[in-house]
Amino acid sequence: MKRFMTGTAVAALMALAGMAQAADLKMSHVRPQDTTIDKELRAFAADVEAATAGDVTIRIFPASALGDYTTVQERVSVGAIDMATQPAGAGADRRMQISSFPYLANTWDEARAIYGPDGPVRNVMAELYQAQDITMLAAYPVYFGGIALNTEAVHPGDPSQKNGIKVRVPGIKSFQLTGEALGYIPSPIPFSEAFTSIQTGVVDGVIGSGAEGYYASFRDVTKTYIPANTHFEVWYMIISNASLADLDAEDQEALKTAAAEFEA
Repeated sequence: MKRFMTGTAVAALMALAGMAQAADLKMSHVRPQDTTIDKELRAFAADVEAATAGDVTIRIFPASALGDYTTVQERVSVGAIDMATQPAGAGADRRMQISSFPYLANTWDEARAIYGPDGPVRNVMAELYQAQDITMLAAYPVYFGGIALNTEAVHPGDPSQKNGIKVRVPGIKSFQLTGEALGYIPSPIPFSEAFTSIQTGVVDGVIGSGAEGYYASFRDVTKTYIPANTHFEVWYMIISNASLADLDAEDQEALKTAAAEFEA
């Protein structure tokens, strides 16, 4: 009887150990459900689950459901949210503004050299994330930025002319300066409040995204789009160092391999 109880206890402990290795991770992103990035992240999550034999599952939270991307980055830093794929939030470190520096890349080939594997901006961003206890798993190229307006454009090809149009920009100095240089009146507003701000007339447009982003999130309040190529938009797939450390070595490697394939 004692031997049976001992064997049962050992089996229970082994089962608990197996359960302890399983991880259910939360992944945030900024786009609505069923957009391109949402579908790609769900495919990535399925790949990770398959590669880890179910040890690691990733739940996708679209449309900033876990908070504005700046808040999400802070929460990833402290381990309150596991993962995110989103723009870099410069609130914690202003040096992260380099990722969205205006006119840094003029072509997709230039963008790949700058933001792709071993690219100078890519490497700097990885270091800046690491200083916040965050590991960058992949870079996700999005588009060249433009300007969406809920009104007719005024002097769109002549930045020397002030057009009197107030536009939402991210809370990043480079975007504010870009807006001013192009003749607009920039107003820093969080992404999660941008649609309502246009809808209620607080601003008349947006700088900070590109054609796909405006269509996904602002098409109902957009009358004019200007492909100004203001910046090259890159999002980063990031994970909290604490969440990564909770995975065993094999699952960490499987996650990183899946992230590399996602980026490729």
